Amino acid sequence: MGNNSTKLLFLSTLMMGTILSISSNSWFGVWVGLEINLLSFIPMLTNNKNSMINESSIKYFIVQAMASTMLLFSIILIQMKYPMSWEKQTMPSMLISSSLLLKMGAAPFHFWFPEVMGASKWSNCFMLMTWQKIAPMMILSYCIQQSKFIFIIVIMSIIIGVMGGLNQTSLRHLMAYSSISHLGWMISSMISSENIWEIYFLIYSTVSLILVLMFMQTNLFFMNQIYTMSNMKTEMKFLMFLSLLSMGGLPPFLGFLPKWMVMQSMMEMEMTSTTTIMVMLTMTTLYYYLRISFSALIMSYTENSWSMNMKNKNQNYILYSSIMISTTGLMLTSNLIFL
Repeated sequence: MGNNSTKLLFLSTLMMGTILSISSNSWFGVWVGLEINLLSFIPMLTNNKNSMINESSIKYFIVQAMASTMLLFSIILIQMKYPMSWEKQTMPSMLISSSLLLKMGAAPFHFWFPEVMGASKWSNCFMLMTWQKIAPMMILSYCIQQSKFIFIIVIMSIIIGVMGGLNQTSLRHLMAYSSISHLGWMISSMISSENIWEIYFLIYSTVSLILVLMFMQTNLFFMNQIYTMSNMKTEMKFLMFLSLLSMGGLPPFLGFLPKWMVMQSMMEMEMTSTTTIMVMLTMTTLYYYLRISFSALIMSYTENSWSMNMKNKNQNYILYSSIMISTTGLMLTSNLIFL
């Protein structure tokens, strides 16, 4: 009971820190909110039983503290040198953007992200992939510019996300690299419209939650566990791969909708070459999702037939219905758009 109440306390202060950052009207308020958020997340990462998790929490703390220092330094520098309309200046905007990109784990500041994800629990992984990105991304949207620097970050994030996930055997590392790839898309969506970023983030969080719940329920951490699991029914595997393909952004699934919106808005802004590069690179992420899917469904294992007896917990029905939303969501939403 004591453990749960402490977690609840840290979770509430973590959320409070994010809300304070987003709603603050001064840069020092933003910094304070990010610090509260960081100091609340560290105890949630630590675990007395596992020294690997403690090591990852130290890595997370060092990187985040460095990013916070960089942000504070940038703010002080700006207040001293550029009292008015500093957002129009390239250098201070780059300084603040870099510290925020380091906080959220976008390439080339991504090295800590897969390391921390690889040794964390699935619940903490989900927090890292979604909630911990809200404050830095919202603050980044205040000072983002359509500059070469941002385009380099976007392309690099997608390249790293693609290349890093190719030879992964750990599912947590795979999700981390997938998150870096999605970050590239999210940053590019911010350039065109903040509303598109909000929709992208919401859909990405939903699909991530479905996958994380599945991995938690089946206690999966590595790819070879999928191939040899006799307790994992074939239909459960099939549903997992539908969710993975939705995460990759394959057209019939809901995961394609935000990418479609980003592509359309970028095309309208005449960023054709950047959009083409992004789409071509993202196609490669689909390759490694498909590789898991085909290998796990085709490779022989102990259960050979489709067993449809659903003797599972009640929470499975919630999971199955959410997977159906993820699968058929694009068709429903596109029908609504055309109506």
